[in-house]
Amino acid sequence: MLAEPLWQRLARQIEAGGPISVAYYMGEANQHYYATRDPLGADGDFTTAPEISQMFGELIGLALADVWMRSGRRPDAYYVELGPGRGTLASDAARSMERAAFAPRMHLVETSPVLRGRQSAMLPTAIHHDTVESLPDHGPLLVVANEFFDALPVRQSIRVGDEWRERVVVPRAEDGRFIPVAGYRRIESGLPPIAAQAEDGAIIETPLAGASVAFALANRIARQGGAAIIVDYGYEGPAFGDTVQAVRDHGFADPFADPGEVDLTAHVDFTVLKNMALQAGLRVYGTVGQGEFLRQLGIEARAEQLARTAPERAAEVEAAVRRLTDPDQMGTLFRAMAWTHPDWGDPAGFEG
Repeated sequence: MLAEPLWQRLARQIEAGGPISVAYYMGEANQHYYATRDPLGADGDFTTAPEISQMFGELIGLALADVWMRSGRRPDAYYVELGPGRGTLASDAARSMERAAFAPRMHLVETSPVLRGRQSAMLPTAIHHDTVESLPDHGPLLVVANEFFDALPVRQSIRVGDEWRERVVVPRAEDGRFIPVAGYRRIESGLPPIAAQAEDGAIIETPLAGASVAFALANRIARQGGAAIIVDYGYEGPAFGDTVQAVRDHGFADPFADPGEVDLTAHVDFTVLKNMALQAGLRVYGTVGQGEFLRQLGIEARAEQLARTAPERAAEVEAAVRRLTDPDQMGTLFRAMAWTHPDWGDPAGFEG
């Protein structure tokens, strides 16, 4: 018996119980999406920085090794990655960390059985977790989150007259797909001060799921020591705007069509992540553009080294550097932020 398509289940749920929130829709859609496929690479829907070039993961690994060495070289440190994709970043980071005589045990936070299989093939000794709560509760955590927070659901609030309401999703009458509309539930709290200046129809996104994960992780680092590097596309809020978008076959798609068959994301509000870390007592660095971050870590020198070692790949390496660092590519839309325990050293890549 074939499983019921997600869009049918959601439509039935709405018919029985009323509209569902944008946050719930996004969470259900992405849970199904990631559980049923490997979305990365040329044959998938999108490509992330680690898949573009080994340099990305190598430099992240060196940055973690550097802050570890300058913070006491704790032998009980762990490498932790949130949403590690195929394991490419972790594999490249491990290789560069080993060159610095640092070989931390690897823990990966991943719920997709398909991606867990890919990660285990590349990193057979890595230990998987469903949430950050089950990570080791002793020893410093050196955390990487690359394009993780953007996939977490956001609550959307929309201004209707003189009040704010939660934005919800309903089926579209003509074809059974979905459209977002203003719901009946009023939003009474949790909105930033800018909400008072909003015009009718304005939208504010609140990353409740992302804030929860960030706060749990920050408190772990505060108790156990360590650091985190977060790279994602986003902004420093608060701000108005609808940033929920979908990608399919490396192009934009309708985020409210074919739930579970397209990758849904929302731009990351780095101010929320910063505030979670500060509440836990951590030090916060950034944000800086991904291009500036990678240049400060030495991507040009690493590119020259790779080109000398394999001259036939020189053009490929140069193209990868441009894609990762140029302002009209990933260089400014993607931002980098770091957290450290107050007793740990400053992380590289955030000078100035």
